[in-house]
Amino acid sequence: MKKIEILAPAGGMDSVIAAVRSGADAVYVGGKSFSARASARNFDYSELCGAVEYCHIHGVKLYLTVNTIVFDEEFGALKQTLTEAARADVDALIIQNMGVARLAKKIAPDLALHASTQMSVHTASGVRALYELGFRRVVLAREMSREEIKKAAEIPVELEVFVHGALCMSVSGQCYFSAMLGSRSGNRGACAQTCRLPFTVSGGKGKYALSLKDNSIIPYLNELEQIGVASAKIEGRMKRPEYVCAAVSACREQRDLGFVTDETSSLLRAVFSRTGFTDGYYKGNIGRGMFGTRTKDDVVSADERLLSRLRERYKDEVRDVPVTAGFTARLGDKPSLTLSDGEHTVTRSADVVCEQAQSVALSAEKCRAQLGKTGSTAYLMKEIRLDLDDDISLPLSALNSLRRECVAELDSLRKTVHGYRINDVDTGAGITPYVSREKRTRASVRGTGLSPAFRDCELVFVPLFSDIRELERLKNEGYNVGVEVPRGMFGREEQIGLQLKRAFDIGVTDALCHNIGALYAAKKLGFVLHGGFGLNLVNTYDLLWAEEYGIRDVELSFELTFKQIDRLGGNIGRGFISYGHLPLMLCRNCPVRGEGISCKSCKNQSKMTDRKGKRFFLKCDGNCVEALNCVPLYIAPQEYKNLSADFNILRFTVENYVENVERIVDFNRISMLNEKFTRGLYKRGVE
Repeated sequence: MKKIEILAPAGGMDSVIAAVRSGADAVYVGGKSFSARASARNFDYSELCGAVEYCHIHGVKLYLTVNTIVFDEEFGALKQTLTEAARADVDALIIQNMGVARLAKKIAPDLALHASTQMSVHTASGVRALYELGFRRVVLAREMSREEIKKAAEIPVELEVFVHGALCMSVSGQCYFSAMLGSRSGNRGACAQTCRLPFTVSGGKGKYALSLKDNSIIPYLNELEQIGVASAKIEGRMKRPEYVCAAVSACREQRDLGFVTDETSSLLRAVFSRTGFTDGYYKGNIGRGMFGTRTKDDVVSADERLLSRLRERYKDEVRDVPVTAGFTARLGDKPSLTLSDGEHTVTRSADVVCEQAQSVALSAEKCRAQLGKTGSTAYLMKEIRLDLDDDISLPLSALNSLRRECVAELDSLRKTVHGYRINDVDTGAGITPYVSREKRTRASVRGTGLSPAFRDCELVFVPLFSDIRELERLKNEGYNVGVEVPRGMFGREEQIGLQLKRAFDIGVTDALCHNIGALYAAKKLGFVLHGGFGLNLVNTYDLLWAEEYGIRDVELSFELTFKQIDRLGGNIGRGFISYGHLPLMLCRNCPVRGEGISCKSCKNQSKMTDRKGKRFFLKCDGNCVEALNCVPLYIAPQEYKNLSADFNILRFTVENYVENVERIVDFNRISMLNEKFTRGLYKRGVE
């Protein structure tokens, strides 16, 4: 069985060195642009080349994150980033955005693509979809349980699982809290860590309802290996190199020894934790025990003495590449040295010739001593074969020079593993401006008790798990009904498939899908596919991919401005949310249950309050919880009448008065009169 890869984070070169010297098999880093950890030091092109070279010489892989949403106006810079990644010879790109993946395949067809956890993949169907789309590896959502990971491992694609590090409250790629509150988009790498701020739940006593302990499932590393997981990923590109050393050391010990030593375990906990660690998601123990904050004791435990102990572990270069050498020295000839790592072989000859010894002859012991001095390199001399004439003389400087020259040449050969073919791509070729059609209205609702006004809608998406008899009734009464697949599909993929089939069998053939797994399941059954906002479609290449995948039309991300929407090309239909309490987080763990409050007591009516007194709705579908904005988004028709979009979407999640609206057009006036509202990000945009 292939050993599970230990994958380390690195925000700078010092962390790359700490990771490699501590025993990592691979390292992932971010560039100066398009990194989901924009606050990390990150790497420019020259630094990236240096990091790749250092890793490759040691036989370690390096993956580059390009794991943010990317806007059309940034595609020139994106093209440069992808081209430089291929030139630097990175081993893979970690990608969130399907448009980025599409462009990467054009620029460097042989460069491996890894689907970032920002893609929100949490089902076997999502993994299979990405495998069929050509992804080499899928980074699974942190919230998946052991059984869910096992199911995903049935697909013949590499899986990567987070085994240690911070846990966001929201499923990655589905958090818009920081963006909505301050225009700092988590999907753009600018998250303000809103979940670490004080929030209280109605009836609860805790002050940090959205703050989880750090994840640590290092003790289950060998089990993950048995399941078939390819890579054990450590979170922490914004953390110091000492943390990287401690986490890599713990993973290495667990994998190779079957346990983590007490010393390493103590160091790992002390260098960074939030009142300890949790394995709740992996073991399926979701609830109160997973919540925690970083206390004063947690901070002071990482004192300078502890950090010095960790630095001592990786201060010296690690010689982890075994090599063999052959040295020939004959009277009157130039001596030569051959060095081999088993794959590459180099031979160099000295500039001087061997002369007859006048006093002290060159001995085999002296040759071995000089040629074996590889302490400052990656190489460990395992064998030196000598072919020496008797009584010859050679300056020791010549031996040292030969050794250095062979090492440098071997380094040069090892640093380039792939040598990718790189294409010069015109990112705007064949793309024409989009011409929108007549504006239509769609709705997304929480139930099936629709007023007659909803007959005015082109489509009304009701929850997938609505009573089938109610779906039949709505169809018979003239409503154009589709089903909205839950954004959180954890552990219920089979039930979702069965319910989709029931709906399809009674003639409901439109499905609104917010993730790649939902698209795959609905497509397999023959549904008309409608892409939801959870897909985070923000650029023309995204839309070209969606059209190629067979999606009829899409809800654009609400992180786009109207100006950006107007610039989008492609031919696929597109719409935008014009009303609704926007979902700021999709959570598998429940803030209410985190306070020990039962579902029976909650009755799906709970709210949470921030430090400024604003109250946010919490809505549960029995599997996941959505945290909704405190005020609704509202865009009046006159504000979008000239927008390059085909439809607007009204999302009803907490409203009670809508059932009294007689015509859908009247809704606009009622909304204006009854509520405070926000125009969201359509005017101000995100960082």
